[in-house]
Amino acid sequence: MPVDLFDFTAERLEQLTSLDRLAARGTLRLALKASGLSPTGLRVEQLRVVLEKVLPDELEKCGVDVAQGVCSEVSAALANLSVEDLTSGSTDTDEIFRRLGGS
Repeated sequence: MPVDLFDFTAERLEQLTSLDRLAARGTLRLALKASGLSPTGLRVEQLRVVLEKVLPDELEKCGVDVAQGVCSEVSAALANLSVEDLTSGSTDTDEIFRRLGGS
């Protein structure tokens, strides 16, 4: 059964920070919204960009002191998922970076 990337990430945020379930999910939703993404149909490549570019700032707003470290740990956990666990789909990485104001 494919992993729901939103749930997976929110659970990791809850485990790695002092955020409760509601706050972890809400913070992740805000980061996705700022990126122009939705929790449904989320792909790993999209999530990695959000973890690198947007989520650290959102976590800092919630009082998480080591936000970048938390995001790095979540990215590492994503990397440990097997290909079979992940939902397949192509990603236009350039489009994601364009929305986030990257190059």
